[in-house]
Amino acid sequence: MANTPDDGVTEVAVDQTGKRSLFEPARLGKLTLRNRFIKAATFEGVSPYGRVTDELIEFHREMAEGGVAMTTVAYMAVASEGRTHRDCLMARTEALGDLRALADAVHGEGALISTQLGHAGPVANASSNGAKSLAPGRMFNPLGLRFAKAADAGDIARVIADYERATGLCVQAGFDALEVHVGHNYLLSSFLSPKLNRRSDAYGGSIENRARFTLEVMRAVRSAAGRDVAVTAKLNMVDGYRGGLNIEDSLQVAKWLQDEDLVDAIELTAGSSLMNPMFYFKGDPPVKEFVETLPWYLRGGFRMVGDKFLKTYPYEEAYFAEMARRFREALDLPLILMGGVSDLETAEAAIAEGFDFVAMGRALLHDPFLIDAYRTGKGSESGCIHCNLCMTTIYTGTHCPISDPWPGDQVPDRYHSSMTNRRSK
Repeated sequence: MANTPDDGVTEVAVDQTGKRSLFEPARLGKLTLRNRFIKAATFEGVSPYGRVTDELIEFHREMAEGGVAMTTVAYMAVASEGRTHRDCLMARTEALGDLRALADAVHGEGALISTQLGHAGPVANASSNGAKSLAPGRMFNPLGLRFAKAADAGDIARVIADYERATGLCVQAGFDALEVHVGHNYLLSSFLSPKLNRRSDAYGGSIENRARFTLEVMRAVRSAAGRDVAVTAKLNMVDGYRGGLNIEDSLQVAKWLQDEDLVDAIELTAGSSLMNPMFYFKGDPPVKEFVETLPWYLRGGFRMVGDKFLKTYPYEEAYFAEMARRFREALDLPLILMGGVSDLETAEAAIAEGFDFVAMGRALLHDPFLIDAYRTGKGSESGCIHCNLCMTTIYTGTHCPISDPWPGDQVPDRYHSSMTNRRSK
């Protein structure tokens, strides 16, 4: 692993003016990151049948070469039925050597590597996976046109053990950090949602009960990871729909994670892949283009309801910052701000406000070398126009069709003037 020993770098790196610096080393648990930029988890779409491929390795190697401190593999399912669909990466012993090659490639560029561990729960495509999905209660999932199974005590115990096993595998593979997905109504997040979790047992009802599954998983991961590997949680602040998780309950979950010392940082997100995905993307929803990425049997229905499912939210820089400030005020542990962090000025403002790291997704898909450009003074703004066309590429190889067009990309005429060749190093 590329962990840097305690070499005198303080918990809060500062520049010569006394300000917290974006480009000085910063601490995450026992890790030392070379700067405060993290590549956020964005599904890569290059893992057929859950395999680590050369394309996946190159995707993250390039992000590391481009200057981020840590890149996040997105995402690694802990169980077969926990995949979003059959081409989702899965934690299994047979992949250990390939996962080591992935970690080594990133380390070779001077960056650290994290993987997002998760169980898709009700977001999983059971038809593609060939395995019944799990949810807090029995519910219909239109993605796979199947009913999800209400997770019983045996399922919950097995999933906790799956997280523990997957953690051990990632540690063996040389990953520096693990991000547990507690957002977007994947399994753990769905248990936190009052609307999706109507259980009457120890895992439903009060926030103490709805958070029980999450805390049990986090205890297992923290124990299996040890202290040399950083553990973070990607936590929904709100679900973004009526009856979903609210910010007060989310703050309570965050406090429990902090008070039990289960995480080294929390990455703050919001929205639901199941109920309201554009809440966490913002910007233009590419409804027409997205239809063409779906299985044939879903296209007709999506044409009718797609504009209602993919709602329009105006894009603005740091669009989660206002909610995230409540967490910064209430918590002492490091926080990672994501959501509309694209330009250098935005990142600087976030660090100045007390956030410890910023996570970037679409801006780095548009230009993997953006951080190096910011560091060297060659640029201060991202060229990402937040058209969200990258959403339409997630099953064929996630990329920006504007800066890095591939054969077959469908780019509306209104974006053609924005199309440029991606910067090469």
